[in-house]
Order: sequence, then C-alpha cells, then structure tokens
Amino acid sequence: MSAPGAVDTRPPAGRTPSPRRPRRGGRRSLRVRLRRDWPLLAMAAPAAVLLLVFHYLPTLGNIIAFQDYNPFVGDDPLDAFLNSEWIGFGNFEALFRDPLFWDAVRNTLSITAFQLVFFFPLPILLALILNSVVSGRLRGFVQSVVYLPHFFSWVLVVTFFVQMFGGAGLLAQEMRQAGLEPWGIMTNPDTFIVLVTAEAVWKDLGWGAIVFLAALSAIDQNLYEAAAADGAGRWRRLWHITLPGLRPVIVLLLIMRLGDALSVGFEQFILQREAVGRQAAEVLDTFVYYQAISTQQWGLGAAAGLFKAVVGLVLILTANKIAHRLGEQGVYSKS
Repeated sequence: MSAPGAVDTRPPAGRTPSPRRPRRGGRRSLRVRLRRDWPLLAMAAPAAVLLLVFHYLPTLGNIIAFQDYNPFVGDDPLDAFLNSEWIGFGNFEALFRDPLFWDAVRNTLSITAFQLVFFFPLPILLALILNSVVSGRLRGFVQSVVYLPHFFSWVLVVTFFVQMFGGAGLLAQEMRQAGLEPWGIMTNPDTFIVLVTAEAVWKDLGWGAIVFLAALSAIDQNLYEAAAADGAGRWRRLWHITLPGLRPVIVLLLIMRLGDALSVGFEQFILQREAVGRQAAEVLDTFVYYQAISTQQWGLGAAAGLFKAVVGLVLILTANKIAHRLGEQGVYSKS
C-alpha cells in the first residue's frame, strides 16, 4: 500500500512493462561522437600528425641499432634497411666497451642530478612568490620579464653569458679596473656544471613556473580562509594547504624529468665544448654527434639512442611505481 501523496508508478494489472529499446550499434554511436566532437578533433589533428611523423614513425629506424647500416646500399632508404648486414648486439657491445661513452653517461647523469637539486625547486619558489604578489600590474611585469628568455635560442643565451662573464666580458673588465684577476668562469671545467645550470635557470625559470601558477590557481581559496579563521599563519597555510595542493603536479613533473635524465640538451653543450674540454662538456647527445654521426657509424649512434630511451623508460616506470606507493597518481593511474 503506497503512502499518502505518493505517485503510483506501477503498471496496471495484467500489463507488463515494455522492455527498453536496446541501444544502437557502436557504428551509430561512433558517428554521433564524431559529429559532436569534430571541432576538437580538427584542432588536435595537426599535433597528432606531427607526433606520428616525427616521433612514432622514426622509432622504426631503431632497427639500425642491430645492423651495420650503410645508407648507400640500394637505390632508396628502404633498400638500405633491408640489405644492410645484420650484426645483432654488436653495436651495443662496441658502445659499452667505449670509455668515452661511459664518460658521457657519467657527465649527463651528474648534470641531471645537480639540476634536479638546484634547478627543479626554483620554478616552484618563483610561482609561490608571484602568487603572493598583490599588485596585478607588478605581477604581470615580473612574469613578462622572466618568461622572455625562454624564447631565446641557446646561441643567444651562451653569447649573453660570454659577454657578461667571459674573459673580455663586463665582469672581467670591472675586475681588471679594480686591480683583480678575472675569473675563468666560461672556461673552467671544474665549475662547468654550475655554469650550464645557471644558464638553464636564466632561460627556463619563468617558463617552468607557469605550470605551478596554474596549479596554485586551482587550489580552493576557502581552505585558506578557513585556516586563517582557525589562527593558521602564512607558513602553516603554505605547509598544510599550498604544498599539498602542488604535490601532484610536482610528482608528475619530477617523473617526466627523470624520464629525460639522459637528455640534458645538445646545443647548449656543443656551443661550449671547445671552451671547457670534452671531459667536462661531453654528454650523451654530443657523444652521438662526434662519435657516431661525424664518423658515419650510424648503427653505433642508433644503439646509443635506444639505450637512452630504454633507460628513460625504466626510470619513468620506477618513479611512477614509487609515486603510487606514496598515494599519488603519477603519469598514469594503477590498473
């Protein structure tokens, strides 16, 4: 017996409710989704084509790492792939026996670790400072100034540092006028790791803060108001609200940076390699250029590139697993 005022939705006696009409097939549903989402697909198509042509298709060329590749065999590149001698892991054996390769790996990992400690936290700090600026005009001016170097080429960045800190630069001239001996900042191999980190900071500090500024804007402001009402000071709000709100983004970017641990740049190092010497400036990318491409040992260069990709993949999977254990989503969620 239904309650007073309730609407009886039961079917009349003797009649059974008609079954729901089954949904149409997947083809119809796909056509509807394409008709609905075609503007988004059209906007994403150029990026998808770019990714396919310049990232996924070139991965087929990793077969060179297992060949004594000769690009002059046959009449077209496909003939060179098919007719080059198959040598298995011979290129990897030659690569791992080369002490220059391990010097490049050691330099690359040292620079990556140094920049993770002294560069990675700086965009977070800059985002926190900019977020605390009350004046919108001042914030916009500072953002424009710190974003601008990101659009400079490495040639311009290195030239700027040479003009400021080189042997004939502004700092050296001022030290000579003061009767002091100028520092060899641009030619000292012992401090080269500090130099390249300072160049990276000047170039990409502002650009790296953009992601953290977006994450800060997504934090619920009511949390700050409630914490302030409970007597929490600025540092307590920073520790208990701001940093936990930034933690997923920090973990994600840290994992992605670990995936590029063996990629610290090419132009920046090749421009300064002659000034400080191979022992200090040789990284994996410059090693491939000088020891593989310049000498036309294509298989050796492909083996070095494949080694770098495999190490990056292992680092991403390991860091993502650790992120899951710490309660973060990471690059991808657990299945």
